[in-house]
Amino acid sequence: MALSDDQLDRYARHIILREIGGAGQQKLLRSKVLIVGAGGLGSPMLLYLAAAGVGTIGIIDDDVVDLSNLQRQIAHGTADIGNPKVRSAAEAAVAINPDAQIIQYHERMTAENVAEIIADYDLVTDGTDNFEIRFLLNDACYFARKTLVSGAILQFDGQITTFKPYEEGANPCYRCLFPAPPPPDVAQTCGEAGVLGALAGVVGTLQAVEVVKELLGIGEGLSGHLLLYDALAAEFRKIKTPRNPVCPLCGENPTITDLSAHRHMK
Repeated sequence: MALSDDQLDRYARHIILREIGGAGQQKLLRSKVLIVGAGGLGSPMLLYLAAAGVGTIGIIDDDVVDLSNLQRQIAHGTADIGNPKVRSAAEAAVAINPDAQIIQYHERMTAENVAEIIADYDLVTDGTDNFEIRFLLNDACYFARKTLVSGAILQFDGQITTFKPYEEGANPCYRCLFPAPPPPDVAQTCGEAGVLGALAGVVGTLQAVEVVKELLGIGEGLSGHLLLYDALAAEFRKIKTPRNPVCPLCGENPTITDLSAHRHMK
């Protein structure tokens, strides 16, 4: 597939990069990425991946835009209040790049639909604020052998990593780092604890960078590492996260062999 004249202009700054070039840009145009969550992290991810020329982007979220979202969820505007987030997010992405194919899923990710939805994509990103969905995505991507780029934010702190435990070597899954969800009375969301709006842009944009790297196979990925950002201290830290040999999902003797446990969670 040859690049058109308009595409050569649009993606010129990518094409002159030795690590991307014309072949890499064509690969991005053929790529399919699913973004789970159209909120603080999903917004910058979607906009930058659309701008980068990722050809097909799915966005799944069952929520509607609320006034309180606009402090950090930059894919939505005041006029979008009350409308589905996936609709306004898709409109914002297409406004940046009309060639982007945005597939909208105005529904909640569940154990019943996760396998069918992620099957159509090369890579999955987690931009949610929900531990149940985080564990579900981790397990589903493991069984489907899909790379998962995960980000999280709370107050002034952010973290990002990449999971591909289906590959050999020191490639952990989410359960290797966090064996089980925290108790409901301990876990806090951004709505409960607060979050710096611009922090969502930092972490969501870093996720977009890692997505592009994974799609193109360039640079050093974050699998096996957790990147931590302290906005108040203006510090980044990168720590190693080895695979857990007793992980119930990807360990030597797994006890989780399918998604049936999630189907019984309500």
